[in-house]
Amino acid sequence: MKKILFMCAAVCAVFMMSSCKSKESAYKKAYEKAKANQTEATTTTTTPVQQVTTNTQTVTPVTTTPVADYSNVQVRNENVSFVEGSPLKQYGVVVASVTIKSNGVALMQKLAGQGYNSCVAQAQVNGQTFYRVVACSYDTKPEAAQKRAQLEGQYPGAWLLYKK
Repeated sequence: MKKILFMCAAVCAVFMMSSCKSKESAYKKAYEKAKANQTEATTTTTTPVQQVTTNTQTVTPVTTTPVADYSNVQVRNENVSFVEGSPLKQYGVVVASVTIKSNGVALMQKLAGQGYNSCVAQAQVNGQTFYRVVACSYDTKPEAAQKRAQLEGQYPGAWLLYKK
């Protein structure tokens, strides 16, 4: 009984495999149809087109760069003390706040390697010590706000610090 069942399964498998073959005639019909379309496209007549020349003037649009208003940018006022790095000016762009000094110093060194005048400042908040990693600092708020806007792509939580 098993032999008969096995033989039937083998015959069915052979029959199924032979029926899956693509026929050469199907390929030949598709090839001839594509060839006919190609020759038909090349035999179409072309009519000469009269070329008209016109004088055109190139107009360049006047673009004005909008002046950014940084007067409404939020600034945090904190009493911070300088720890390490470049001198801290009045306004700083803080990119990270960490509780471990070595982590802050490592990030400061990474920023310095990227060309920023970075520093680490220490702040006391509700009795806990935080080390603020300042990427760069400026004397004016608009300069700092502009730099923060540039850094937000790399450091989404960047904020402005006003040193008391």
